[in-house]
Amino acid sequence: MSSHHIVRDDQEPALIIANGAACNEELLGQLLEWSPLVIVLDSAIERVLELGIKVDVLLGDFDRGFDPEYYKDKQFPLEIVYAPNQDKTDLEKAFDYLIERKIPMVNVVWATGKRADHTITNITNIVRYRNQLKIVIIDDHSKIFLLPNRFEKWYTANTPISLIPIGHVSGIHSKNLFYPLKDDSLIIGYRTGSSNHVKQDGIVIIEHKEGDLLMMECFD
Repeated sequence: MSSHHIVRDDQEPALIIANGAACNEELLGQLLEWSPLVIVLDSAIERVLELGIKVDVLLGDFDRGFDPEYYKDKQFPLEIVYAPNQDKTDLEKAFDYLIERKIPMVNVVWATGKRADHTITNITNIVRYRNQLKIVIIDDHSKIFLLPNRFEKWYTANTPISLIPIGHVSGIHSKNLFYPLKDDSLIIGYRTGSSNHVKQDGIVIIEHKEGDLLMMECFD
């Protein structure tokens, strides 16, 4: 797999490769092509090397005898970021690293699918960074991101869309969804907006007043 192109940091999102289920190589290649910065978590480095991916940053706590220096020659030039904080996941540490570098957007792959606890944590942690970093988690089946209070985007008819509240979300209105929402509330564990879809080709509008609302654009 070819290495990523060099583009301006403020033009395209960075890319984080976590250590969950792999996405297909075509999707990964598309994301790599225009990512100005590629970060791999230490637990995934061997899988990344097997695919011939060039990365810029190797990040983690480097426990269990892990030697990051071993990878410098294989991935030169390579920045090594030691992040020992045990109160955060390695993915959260990668988000913190991007914030420190003032990089505003990131796509994340391999963050779902291997373990349910990791998947749930990775997805719900998006809301912690709402004011610091625009995060999109992508796999072969969905694209997941936090909605602003007003969201507009053009979609083709029948595109599957799910709205997942983190906690309680109120004052939700929608336009051009098959199951419309009118001043509705969603509560995780009780009522969610999963398995909706776009009614017709055109702009979808979703607004909400209070709470954290995730959108999942589904590809199945």
